[in-house]
Amino acid sequence: MTDATARLDPYNEVSDIDRRIFGGFVEHLGRHIYDGIFEPGHPSADAAGFRQDVIDLVKELGVSTIRYPGGNFVSGYKWEDGIGPVEDRPRRLDLAWHSTETNEVGLHEFQEWLDRVGSDLMMAVNLGTRDTAEALDLLEYANSDADTTWTAQRAANGRPDPFAVKMWCLGNEMDGPWQVGHRNADDYGKIAMRTAKAMRMLDPSVELVVCGSSGRGMPTFGSWERTVLEHTFDDVDFISCHSYYQEMGGNAQEFLASGVDMAKFIESVVAIADTVAATKKSDKRIMISFDEWNVWYLHNEEGGQNDKPEERGWPVAPRLLEDQYHALDAVVFGDLMITLLQHADRVRSASLAQLVNVIAPIMTEPGGIAWKQTTFFPFSITSRLANGRAVRVPVDAGTFTSEKLGEVAKVNAVATVDDEGVSLFVVNRSTTDAADLKVDLSPLVSALGRSVTVSESHLLHEDDIYAANTLTDPERVGVRAADASVDGSTLSVSLPAVSWAAIRLS
Repeated sequence: MTDATARLDPYNEVSDIDRRIFGGFVEHLGRHIYDGIFEPGHPSADAAGFRQDVIDLVKELGVSTIRYPGGNFVSGYKWEDGIGPVEDRPRRLDLAWHSTETNEVGLHEFQEWLDRVGSDLMMAVNLGTRDTAEALDLLEYANSDADTTWTAQRAANGRPDPFAVKMWCLGNEMDGPWQVGHRNADDYGKIAMRTAKAMRMLDPSVELVVCGSSGRGMPTFGSWERTVLEHTFDDVDFISCHSYYQEMGGNAQEFLASGVDMAKFIESVVAIADTVAATKKSDKRIMISFDEWNVWYLHNEEGGQNDKPEERGWPVAPRLLEDQYHALDAVVFGDLMITLLQHADRVRSASLAQLVNVIAPIMTEPGGIAWKQTTFFPFSITSRLANGRAVRVPVDAGTFTSEKLGEVAKVNAVATVDDEGVSLFVVNRSTTDAADLKVDLSPLVSALGRSVTVSESHLLHEDDIYAANTLTDPERVGVRAADASVDGSTLSVSLPAVSWAAIRLS
């Protein structure tokens, strides 16, 4: 048993929380669109072909913005293929995922789905095989209210009013050699700058995200950010971070340190962005769009890619990247959410990659059920309870040694404060030791001028850390009430080894 202590001071503020930090990501990849959100023959499908059971789960998940249509897919995508009469749309080969794209779902259909789930669109433009001109065409089609050929076509396709898309991504992972149209930092920085300047001429209200590194382990990490921002600093609002985590070699303890790696990634990018600002003698602050993050079993034990596209031909909606998540994965996932909130001053947007079937919190069976993976719970609960301001909660609980990251705190926490109460999110990263956490609430009680009580609590923990929800056992893992109580000005929380908890105080 580890004795852990913390202090919750509502004035130890990180920042207000931008709700876009609870974003998601939908890509034309595998069964995400087709047989995922869109299955016309399903018993729950509406008139447009969208599965109502999936809509209900996405609404419960609580995603604010959804990045679309990719991802690697966007670097070869012709957006015009997805507008106009469905029967006239072309079938195309998708080089990114070695599949055939039918284009049954395009911009209009996806916006219709977003209207149903209550999320905002975050659009990516193709800077892999296309250039500034095509990005401007898409922006004009989506956002302009002028009388032009593109807006007339939009109206003819059933949308007289603009889509009014606020956030736009200038390509995707252009630092990656796997990307169609991959460029070096200097070449990408130049095209991103040209495109950003032109897009702002058409619609000055847009917020633009320039591609950062696809991971902290990329050989160009750091130099990529610096070079790209030297070109684009004056014209963009965000730089992206992408990072995925997985357990390797059965080393659960190392895997549980993933949040520390994410924090170092964020802090490094912030330092680089602020260095560029300093060299430009600018007070402007570039924010972080962490628009791809998740647990993803991307590599096999030897470090190679699990996916072998050459073996499957060019199928429509193949089963790709359908990871089954365990309780352990969900605890790490919850810690990643804590890390994002701990950096809410600079992480102003984030996108869980992805939402349905593809490395997703929601799974579906064609013609059958939809169910929640273990990672569904920390996202949906945090999205619902984390409002207002993020507050630091330093925890004293000892450390364990990570091979890659050094000394790592066994217990990690963050709180959020809003007009209705306080939410505490905490994770026990230890694989061996339970933690008895005592949180000093006296600064909070003093600030409120009243006592507080636990109004709701949630604990995600399984004795079998590899327990999972499956098609045949979709409710094997869930959350239960945490062992949490307030005595005077002290909150006590019992945290089993490998656990995540959310406590609401009111």
